[in-house]
This record gives sequence, structure tokens and C-alpha cells, in this order.
Amino acid sequence: MRRRSPARRLATGLVLLAALVFFLFPVLWMVLTSFKSNPEFFAYPPVFIPKSFALTNYLNAMRMPPDGRGGLQGVRDSLIVSAGSMLISVLAGAPAAYSFARFRTGGENLSFWVLSTRMFPPVASALPLFLVFKALHLLDTHWALIVANTIFNLPFVIWLLKGFFEDLPAELEEAAVIDGTTIFGAFRRVALPLVAPGLAATALFSFIFAWNEFMFALLFTRSDVRTLTIIVPSLVGGHEILWGQVAAVGVVAIIPNILLALLLQRYLVRGLTLGAVKG
Repeated sequence: MRRRSPARRLATGLVLLAALVFFLFPVLWMVLTSFKSNPEFFAYPPVFIPKSFALTNYLNAMRMPPDGRGGLQGVRDSLIVSAGSMLISVLAGAPAAYSFARFRTGGENLSFWVLSTRMFPPVASALPLFLVFKALHLLDTHWALIVANTIFNLPFVIWLLKGFFEDLPAELEEAAVIDGTTIFGAFRRVALPLVAPGLAATALFSFIFAWNEFMFALLFTRSDVRTLTIIVPSLVGGHEILWGQVAAVGVVAIIPNILLALLLQRYLVRGLTLGAVKG
């Protein structure tokens, strides 16, 4: 392989640096805005770096009315809904994906039809789901959001894990079956540990999708359950916009995704590159 010249490497580095600044600048602006005081929002010339990094906006956002919990309730509800949807999607999706990868389950086209349900816009199923949840008295509960998110996350999980299982040599599970284990035992003891990086990557994507979901949270909840995606619009009123609290809630909302990505980055990279090279 021919080595690139220093000038070309420098140019590539500068382009990547410019792209990094372009994409991270809004995040930096949001973080700095979350520490600004009210006068600094309307100062001229504009204030980029706040004079004091006070936590006033964070404290106010966490103690918003009507119950004085505000953002704390949003964090709790978002974690419950996202974690619940992620667990159900992975627990149900892994066996289904293994079945599609190893057996002719329902014919060759069934896996495509399962994935095609992910192509439907969520708004198309909003009214039917609303009527079902209303009949089951699940409106304004965590279960309504968990079920709704799982319905749309599960096809994606099955499709992604199916590719990971297909990249594993089937001879490994066949050898385990010959040694006396069951098919489910081969799946649990052989296949699952080998696709652990793929499971981690899939679980992370499933969590992020549920964490960032807005429409179902808006339609199926009122006051008992309020995710962070619902709390942010409530800070924008007809006469006043609480910019500091909006930024504070936004910073809080991105922290779990960043922490999960950092904790699982080793598995995430391996999972996303699993099967990328054949032979």
C-alpha cells in the first residue's frame, strides 16, 4: 500500500477537524447555554461563555411544577421506558433472529415482511394503539410506551441480529448438538456468547430509539408519565421560552446515550464490524 504524503494527511486531518467542529458546536453551545443566567441570553454583543457556571437552570429544570419533580420524573420515566423496551426487544428478538438465520421459519420471505413493518410510519399505528391502550386502561402508564416502542424496535432488532447469527459457522452449533445439547442449548451456550458484541450494539440502538421517541409519549401520556422528550416542549410557552432550562434538560437527555456508548464502545465497534470481512 502506497503511503500518503504528509500534505495529503494534513489536508485530511483538517477536513475531519472541521467536520468535527461543525457537528459538535451545537452540543457545546447547548452545554454553555445551560449555565447562562437570564440576562446573558439577551445581552449584546452575545455572550458565548457564561460568567459563572451556576447550576440554577439544572435545579429549576429538575424541580419544575406541577409536582416539583419535573426533570427528575422525566429522567426516571425515560429510563424505565427505554430500558424496558430494550430488554423486551432483545429478549424476544434474539431467538427470532436465530430462528430466521438457521431455519426456514415461515418461508424465505417472512423475515422481509417482519422488517417491512419497520418501514411503516409510526403515526399510521398511533390511532389503533391508542384505542387498544384505552380499552386496556394502559394510557398514561409506562407499559403503553414500552409496548409501543417495542413494536417498532423489534423488527429492527431481529433484522440486525439475524445478520450476526448468519455470520457464525453453523458447524459450531451442530457440534454442540452432536455432543448432546438441545438446539436451544446450542443457541444459548454457543451462539449467544459469540454474538455478544452484536447484542450490545443492537441493545444500544434499541435504547437510543426508545429514549428519543416523542410522538408516542405525546399521545399516550398525560401527567403520571412524562419523558424528557415531553418535558422540553413544555418549557416553550406562548409568552416566554425558558432557554436555560431547555438547554439543561437537553444536556441531561444526552448523558445516558453518551455513557452507554462509552461503556459499550468496545463491544459496539466489534459488533458493527462483525462479519464485515469474509473468509
